[in-house]
Amino acid sequence: MSQLVPRGARRPRVYTLAIRREVPSPRFPVCPVPEAAWRNGLVVRMPNHLGDAVMALPALGQLKKIVPAECALYVIAPDGQRALYASLPIVDGVIGLEGIHRNWHCEEFQSLRRCRFRAGVLFNNSLRDTILMRLAGVRFLYGAAARCRSLLLYRSFRFPPRPVGRLTGIHQANKLLAMARAMGAPEWDGKMPEFHFRPSLYELNEQVVSICEHPRLLTIASGAAYGAAKRWPSENFRVVARSWVRHGGVVAVLGSASEREIGDEVIAGLSERKAFNLCGRTGLAELMQLLKHSVLTVANDSGVMHLAAVLGTPGIAVFGPTDYTATGPINPHWRLLYEKMECSPCFRRVCPSGKAACISRITPAMVVREMREIAASRGVRFCGVRRS
Repeated sequence: MSQLVPRGARRPRVYTLAIRREVPSPRFPVCPVPEAAWRNGLVVRMPNHLGDAVMALPALGQLKKIVPAECALYVIAPDGQRALYASLPIVDGVIGLEGIHRNWHCEEFQSLRRCRFRAGVLFNNSLRDTILMRLAGVRFLYGAAARCRSLLLYRSFRFPPRPVGRLTGIHQANKLLAMARAMGAPEWDGKMPEFHFRPSLYELNEQVVSICEHPRLLTIASGAAYGAAKRWPSENFRVVARSWVRHGGVVAVLGSASEREIGDEVIAGLSERKAFNLCGRTGLAELMQLLKHSVLTVANDSGVMHLAAVLGTPGIAVFGPTDYTATGPINPHWRLLYEKMECSPCFRRVCPSGKAACISRITPAMVVREMREIAASRGVRFCGVRRS
């Protein structure tokens, strides 16, 4: 479960999120994977969305520890995530999927079948993927009990339903770690899998290299794929970016192509040599390098937030209608700003009241206060917002 640590009495409260190592919750009886299952190794169907995939990495690392040395650990994942798994030495191979919301192509299915895996894990809740993996010969299949697929699984795990209108207290990473432990994996020690970036920084385009080399790089993730209710206003991010640039830094706004307009709003009025809207202009390899080389990241609850945290970059996350106890960044050096409202967490894509009070109460001054503390801890002078 998650341990919530309030950092001061002011409202909204600032939290750090510590994923408890000693008690993954809930706990299941430990039944090691049968020896007969280790014919060629283990194949893991990773989540489709980047943030969910990152939260699954601790469990993936633990599963690697129970795979026999002569066997391989493969993942099934969207093609767009190849750069993530190529940078993880624990992963021996990737079976890429071109589409994430439709049936696999014949060649994708045959790729899995040719590997002749007998043991597999589902880190998603898809009935379709369960059927296809069984048809491909993966007999010893483990996963959460969801969508009537338990009869197709060698072992299923039942988790409590998400409560309505209150925080769960159980982090998604701990749910997957509980499954790994039940399969015989050791307790997680809190360390993330090691990254070896491929390609390296100097194999990327010159603009990305130049931005990464700046000693005062701030990365901003101002979008959120889930919906508008999850987004801190662009003008607030702009205040934060302006303050950072005023004190000698550069800003890179990161996100998907669909978030490019939001990125333009964030850097409006800032120098073209100091503020860059890279939404839709970087692949995952470039995104990882930019996050790794930044002093800190300021983000909404998003895939970029999770990726920055897992790469070791500190930051600030603004939470509103989602549950930070379940999907907070896995990094103790992140500050989470959250104001509990009677209606939150509601998980709505658009606020029914139109006010989005849960997230709008977080002000730029609150974020900058936390940025100043983090920057100081990294030896970067940052005075904060100039009073008008």
